[in-house]
This record gives sequence, structure tokens and C-alpha cells, in this order.
Amino acid sequence: MGWKEAAEPVLTRMPAVQRPQKHVPFKRKLAWTAGILVLYFFLTNIALLGMQSGQGTDLFGEFRAVLAGEHGSLMQVGIGPIVTASIVMQLLGGANLLGLDTNDPRDQVLYQGLQKLLVIVMTALTALPMVFAGGFLPVQQSLTLGGFTFDQTQIQALMFLQIFIGGVLILYMDEVVSKWGIGSGIGLFIIAGVSQRLVTGFIQPASGGFFYDWYRILTGQVEIGSIVAGDGLYTLLLQEGHIIALFTTLLIFGIVVYAESVRVEIPLSHSRVKGARGRFPVKLIYASVLPMILVRALQANIQFIGQIMHSQWAGMPQWLGEYGPQGQPVSGFFYYTAPIYSPEDWMWWTGEVAQDAWMVMIRISVDLTFMVIGGAIFAIFWVETTNMGPEATAQQIQNSGMQIPGFRQNTGVIEKVMERYIPQVTVIGGALVGLLAVWANMLGTIGAVTGTGLLLAVSITYKLYEEIAEEQMMEMHPMMRQMFGKE
Repeated sequence: MGWKEAAEPVLTRMPAVQRPQKHVPFKRKLAWTAGILVLYFFLTNIALLGMQSGQGTDLFGEFRAVLAGEHGSLMQVGIGPIVTASIVMQLLGGANLLGLDTNDPRDQVLYQGLQKLLVIVMTALTALPMVFAGGFLPVQQSLTLGGFTFDQTQIQALMFLQIFIGGVLILYMDEVVSKWGIGSGIGLFIIAGVSQRLVTGFIQPASGGFFYDWYRILTGQVEIGSIVAGDGLYTLLLQEGHIIALFTTLLIFGIVVYAESVRVEIPLSHSRVKGARGRFPVKLIYASVLPMILVRALQANIQFIGQIMHSQWAGMPQWLGEYGPQGQPVSGFFYYTAPIYSPEDWMWWTGEVAQDAWMVMIRISVDLTFMVIGGAIFAIFWVETTNMGPEATAQQIQNSGMQIPGFRQNTGVIEKVMERYIPQVTVIGGALVGLLAVWANMLGTIGAVTGTGLLLAVSITYKLYEEIAEEQMMEMHPMMRQMFGKE
């Protein structure tokens, strides 16, 4: 008996959100999406019962913009377990270690069930060190509920249960949006978190808010120093003035929108409807920017392990890493593999960086290599596992009754044409997005949403806009749903 036969009774019985049996009207999809978004914001504002007042240490730290969720709330783990499980499944699937054919309906059910089971396991494994490692989530000494008094160990178990339930909830919220709403839950949660931080970065009435800081500069409450000497220029560009952060934020918006419009359009014509023509767009960012979540999540997991080792292993070797008072690595392996988060992490000549220039350059090189090569690799995996590759695309075009003018109506022929564009564009697009994310992180952004977070938010919003436009078109022209298999 193979593993599939042994695991099938469990994997096929995993709780799942049922797919709609017929077309879901656009307004209902919009209502489901809005409802899940409201629920997500509601859950991020529910503090963990038993947690002591005080923020503790967020193990996801600067990755929070990418991994969503909120520190100290029911959404403590965010989409981290979902993304980690996706990384594992893509690596196993890419190496063909699972022996699953995603074109086979039975294997599809097993794949989805295995991924869901892996998410649940990862949720538990992520929550355990957050609660029981100590220091990350401060625990109350005692708690009384309904006349029953909990000791510290019982409170930790209660907090673990809350975080675990929150992780499972976000899994099924994502599934509801994917099947009954518009876009994906993961993308929706990232947009929500980044947008909230971005708006806060502009309008918060405290130090760090763009408009508030400029009000203090214009009213003379902030001494900017001498522009000629360079002190004032540094203050305006990188500190209270936020000029470079504003420039980077606006530039990322423009670059992503432009890159989404750059495409190679393959002409199509309908084999049975004379005069019906269309185009299949192969975009520059063909795999979207979602593979960047996988790359950053992999880096986040490396830093997560480093934080746990630092807190639990007093004699951790120096070559693995040394940590400063703020809980961030300052040398060793975990320092060099940590992403660049802001200008203060690499501009050694300003005196803000404690490390030597050669250490900073190694860190930048590792981050750049990780993002560019990782972005290209995960983009390839993403295209293959989401049925966006040449073979799957050719089959979809064939099933819709379309063909490429001047070529025989044959799946193999269409696949060969697609192979001229899709693999090359996938690699180039993945590497380009990785390069853009590192560059944006190095310059900083408004609200400290990180370059990767802003990049993801803009691209996901753009694709959400396109999907909404497509849904509205399908709603107005029901025949198009039948033509493109949406019915």
C-alpha cells in the first residue's frame, strides 16, 4: 500500500469550504469578500486572553507587512503557516516526490487535503515557541474566569489554543474568498495590512507621520540643521522629511502599474464562431508577485529559527549569530541572511550602522541573491503548480474553442508556441520583482511597510481591479461565461 492509499481516508475527510455549484453573482461575491475583510479586521483587534499588558517581541518583526496578521491578537500567526506549507508543497511537487498528478481529480483532492493538513501542523509548530519559549508573548501570573483560577502553564495552554484557532480560521477565511469571493484571501489580508500601515504612516498625529512631521518642520519645531553642511539634507531626505520614502512609495506604484501593462499578446480566434477574436496576454510579471511572499516567508522562517535559538540556547556559537539589545542579529549567519529593511540598515557612512562596511556589503549581496534567484525559482514553481504553464495554458485555450491563427487546432502546437514566451518571461519577471523589492527596502517607504509589502499590495490591488472588471463583463454578457468556462 502506497502513501496515497494510506492517507486518503484522512486527507479526503479534511473539512473544506464547498465550491458553488453554479455561477455566483458579482454582488454576492463582493459581499463575501467584504464580509471576510471585516471579520479579518475584527479578529486582528481581539487581544489574546491571558496576555500581559505589553507588546513583548514579535517574532515575525519586519515581515509582518508580508505575513499579515497582528501581534498579540487572534491573528498572531497571520498567513505564515499557509505560506510555509505552500513552500513545502511546491518544493516537494517540483521535485516530484509526492507522485501526485494535479490533472487527476483524485490526486487534486489529495494534494489540497495534504496542504491543508500541513497548514494546521505548521500553525501548531509556529504557535508553540511563541507561547512557551518565553519573552515573546508576556503571560499573566494568574487568570480567573468563571470562578476558576488558571496558573501560568494553563494560561500558556489557553493562549496557544487561541492562536491555533486563529490560524485555522484564517485558513478557512482564505478558502471562502477563493471559492465564493473575488481574488484570494491571502492577497486580501496583505492589502488590508499594508493599506492600514500606509495610511497610518501618512496621517498619524505623532512622530513618524508624514504630514505631522512636515508640520513640525514648517513651524520650526524640528531643527533640520544646515543644508549646506549636509545635516539638514540628511534630515529632510531620510529622517523627519521622509522625502526618499515618499519618492520610493510613488515610484513603486508607477513601476508596478507599468510592468503589469507590459505584455506579449498572442492572437486567438474562435474555431466555430466566425469573426470572434481575442488575445492571450503573457505579462512581464507573468507569475504575479505572489512568489515573493514565498521567498520572504522563507527568510522569515530562518530569522524565526534564529530568534528561538537565541532565546533558548545560551551557548549559541558566535558564527551563527549575536543579538543586540533590540533582539536583532548584529553578526553571524543570521545577520547576513536577514533582509535589508530600511536605509538605516546599510548606510554605514551616516554612523547609524554599527557594523563594518564589508559586513553590510555581504548582507546586501546575500539579500539580493536570495531575492533575485529565489524569485525566479519560486515563479517557475508557481506557474507549474497553478496551471499557468505552457501545457496547461494550451489545454485551456483548446477547451475554450480558441486557436492561434495560422496554426493547426492542436494542443501540442499551441503548447510549442507558448513555450517560446512563458518560461523566459516567468524567470525574467520573477528576478525583476526580487530586484525591485530589495531596492525599495533599501530606500524605505512611507509607514515602514517595506518594499516587498508595498510591491505586493500594489500588484494584488491591480489584479483585483482586473478581476472585478472581468466579473462585471461576465455579468453583463452571460454567453462569455460559457465561452471561457466560467459557468
